[in-house]
Amino acid sequence: SFSCILLLCTWAICFLTISEEVQKKLYEEINQVFGNGPVTPEKIEQLRYCQHVLCETVRTAKLTPVSAQLQDIEGKIDQFIIPRETLVLYALGVVLQDPNTWPSPHKFDPDRFDDELVMKTFSSLGFSGTQECPELRFAYMVTTVLLSVLVKRLHLLSVEGQVIETKYELVTSSREEAWITVSKRY
Repeated sequence: SFSCILLLCTWAICFLTISEEVQKKLYEEINQVFGNGPVTPEKIEQLRYCQHVLCETVRTAKLTPVSAQLQDIEGKIDQFIIPRETLVLYALGVVLQDPNTWPSPHKFDPDRFDDELVMKTFSSLGFSGTQECPELRFAYMVTTVLLSVLVKRLHLLSVEGQVIETKYELVTSSREEAWITVSKRY
C-alpha cells in the first residue's frame, strides 16, 4: 500500500541521516552502478547494498510489528499442536529485535545482510521484497529509485537535537514529523 511505501522511504532516509558511513557507502554504490546514466530497472537490480539498507530499515524500524498468516501445515510448539489452517499471529517486532538472531539488534547495520543466512532468515519472515510479495517488491523498487536520486544529488543530514519517537500500530511510524536537512553534493 501507499502508506507502507511512504513509511519505508521515511525510515530509510531517517536512518541514512544518522548513519554517515552507511550513506557514504550507498552513495558510492549508486555512483558506481549508475554513473551519469539514468535509473533503470536492470541497474536497480545491481544495487545490492541498497537492498541491504532497505532490509535493515524494515528490521530496525520494525516497520510491520505484527503479522498474521494461516498455518499451511500442522505445527507443534512444545506440547501444543497448531492445527492446519489456524490463523497464527507473529510478533515480528519482537522477532526482528531478538539478540539471539540479530547481534546488536538496535544498531542500524546493513552489512549484517552480507551473510546469506541472515538474508534467508529475513526472507523467511516475508520481508525480502522478492516475488512472493509483489507489494513489498514494489515498495523496495520505489524506495530504491527515490534513494538513488536523493543520495546521488544530496547529502542527507539529521536536524541537531531532534529525537524521533516511534509509534507502533499496524505499521510503525514516527509520533511527530521527522525533519532532515540537506546539502548539495558536488
